Amino acid sequence: MTILPPDPDRDALRVTLARLRDARGWTFDELAGRSGLARRTLIDLEHGRAAGTVTTWHALAHAFDVPIE
Repeated sequence: MTILPPDPDRDALRVTLARLRDARGWTFDELAGRSGLARRTLIDLEHGRAAGTVTTWHALAHAFDVPIE
């Protein structure tokens, strides 16, 4: 039997994304440039209209210089 990890708390991720972006004073355009993600993707993530992939969240963690956990 395979035991999978629990699904991530998408609301917590969305709130953390908004908090980190706000704390740095970054616009969506600036975060897009730093992360390599599209501005629309970032807006959709922060507003809960998209879930994002592991790759997406990894790019954001790298852009903010925070651990992926």
